[in-house]
Amino acid sequence: MPNIKIFSGSSHPDLGQKIADRLGLELGKVVTKKFSNQETCVEIGESVRGEDVYIVQSGCGEINDNLMELLIMINACKIASASRVTAVIPCFPYARQDKKDKVGSRAPISAKLVANMLSVSGANHIITMDLHASQIQGFFDIPVDNLYAEPAVLKWIKENINEWKNCTIVGYQWAYRYRLNVDFALIHKERKKANEVDRMVLVGDVKDRVAILVDDMADTCGTICHAADKLVSAGATKVYAILTHGIFSGPAITRINNACFEAVVVTNTIPQEDKMKHCSKIQVIDISMILAEAIRRTHNGESVSYLFSHVPL
Repeated sequence: MPNIKIFSGSSHPDLGQKIADRLGLELGKVVTKKFSNQETCVEIGESVRGEDVYIVQSGCGEINDNLMELLIMINACKIASASRVTAVIPCFPYARQDKKDKVGSRAPISAKLVANMLSVSGANHIITMDLHASQIQGFFDIPVDNLYAEPAVLKWIKENINEWKNCTIVGYQWAYRYRLNVDFALIHKERKKANEVDRMVLVGDVKDRVAILVDDMADTCGTICHAADKLVSAGATKVYAILTHGIFSGPAITRINNACFEAVVVTNTIPQEDKMKHCSKIQVIDISMILAEAIRRTHNGESVSYLFSHVPL
């Protein structure tokens, strides 16, 4: 693959390395440091003139610092005459702030602000995974490829849950995509405010069945743990949670440890090594091959739609 460079920011270097290994490439040299006043400084350590550059940086950890680092890296490559700069953002930051939540609200639409910043910094293309709200793609005036973890999740279910043919998929607003030709149920939730569910209603039957909760992300995990209790009280024999982005902030790990899950399965869009040390229920699905194949196909001018329904071998 000539004329291509892969760089990794500091938010998730392990994922960046896996993507590079999958493509048979070396990660590009980059040095990140902070001045004494905490300003971020990034130096690209090799020529990118005329290259197709891909920068892997996930919206996790110190989100604001990592977002600023990504913007600086994009701009540094752009003004160093890179031919094209693609930001590979497995977990898109500020994706939950995608709309005004009340009539007359003075709340910001921060996902739009992030889209503007990425474009102004010089990004030509965005690759991300399971956006919290698909309309965020419309905030950009540059191409956005929103990949799905669905194929990898379906593969994991079939390989790791023996009773998957007798399961019920339990989703919120978008889990209908996870089609296994099995029963389907919904949990309707009402929030008083962010990270706090006021009321939850199960619509559907899970009695004497394995329940598989599916959502795009979990933060403090109050919702999924409350949902797990609801499913067990409704007669579910086992409960699994499958999430694309395991944020797991605040009391999340304690809640998962105390909840009735067989497993909480997440992808590695966010690093989970530290969380797994404190919670044996967390299992990880590697999605580096999906991102790597998206990069390869983009670089070669091929369609990425194959990845919406297949896991690359």
